[in-house]
Amino acid sequence: MSELAVHGGTPALQGLGDFPTWPQPDADEEKALLEVYRSGKWGSTAGPVVAEFEQEFAHYQDAAHGTALVNGTLAIVAALRACGVGLGDEVIVPPYTFIATASAALFLGAVPVFADVDPQTHLLDPAASAAAITERTRAIVPVHLAGRAADMDAFRELGRTRGIAVIEDCAQAIGTRFRGQAVGSLGDMGTFSFQSSKNITAGEGGLVTTSDPALADALYSLVNVGRVRGGGWYQHQHVGYNLRLTEFQAAVLRPQLRRHPADQELRESRSQQLRAELERVEGVQLAPPDPNLTSHGHHLFILRLAELGRLGLRDAAVQALAAEGVHASPGYVPLHRNEAVVTDAREVAARLGQPYPEAPCPQADLVSTDTIWLPHRYLSGTEDQTSAVASALAKVAGAAAELQSSTVQAGG
Repeated sequence: MSELAVHGGTPALQGLGDFPTWPQPDADEEKALLEVYRSGKWGSTAGPVVAEFEQEFAHYQDAAHGTALVNGTLAIVAALRACGVGLGDEVIVPPYTFIATASAALFLGAVPVFADVDPQTHLLDPAASAAAITERTRAIVPVHLAGRAADMDAFRELGRTRGIAVIEDCAQAIGTRFRGQAVGSLGDMGTFSFQSSKNITAGEGGLVTTSDPALADALYSLVNVGRVRGGGWYQHQHVGYNLRLTEFQAAVLRPQLRRHPADQELRESRSQQLRAELERVEGVQLAPPDPNLTSHGHHLFILRLAELGRLGLRDAAVQALAAEGVHASPGYVPLHRNEAVVTDAREVAARLGQPYPEAPCPQADLVSTDTIWLPHRYLSGTEDQTSAVASALAKVAGAAAELQSSTVQAGG
């Protein structure tokens, strides 16, 4: 009889209960929401809660200024615009990331240019990024994927020597620290997301950090329909969006920010346990330790199943893990293969009479065939549950022949 639960075996997590759901609100959020509700000051132009959260979050990420807004996608748009990115400019982005990292450039009439990733870490490769720079490059957006920091020493040097803005995409990296300094304070600006899955969430929401007062003022104006600090209500000194966060959202976020250190400590402990157990498992490939990474954000736990990927069995492995009680994700389809993004980028370039920078990204292609993710809720369970997750991964990683046989049979 097969050991795989998908073929009748005993699920690895059977009898161990469910992992914690997310989010996990408590009485603090309820109290804060009621206070805003009863105040009658629901918008950030009337109440103090958004402003207080902006200051607290910026301080948490070692930045001087924070500007909250409606979501992480438009956080990138606003950051790019504040840095002067506009029509026809090029923005270097990784292909292995959420679509917003690239679509934000398109919203401004700019062209996203893909540079390949490091296959060990899934992070934007500084050397590939340097090779992608042209006279039209205005910004680069390293993504701190899953909570692991990109090589910000290299990207800061690239920005300095080539005269381009460095905007950190920190959507998955709340609490991440590189050489002891929090992400979002390492480049010119950092963008964060508070979408439902994120480690601090209001359902939706975002924030941009910077320590440059001129960029902070530009962001304020972009988020507040062109107004300036201390100006009149109808003093629209610039053209800006209306992207303000509500007081209700900030009320939900502030208690979670206070709890975040303890939440992250638990995820760190479970991640270390999982790594220790998986390092002994043949067929599982983990990113090597980074001595510069002094705190991992642990939004996801990422690993590669290289042999299963080579055999075209990654998706079968995801299905087999689900039967074991571990609902993993197969991760991104790389954006240089996304027809919508590439079509729009080519169209922008063509309308401006510019060449579209074709982007061979073989490492992104490779990791997209064998990578799986575990959401952060799998780093918030008990030690026994964590060991069971490792056991499930070991069962599946070692079952290539069985998975291949069942895939062939299913295909007829």
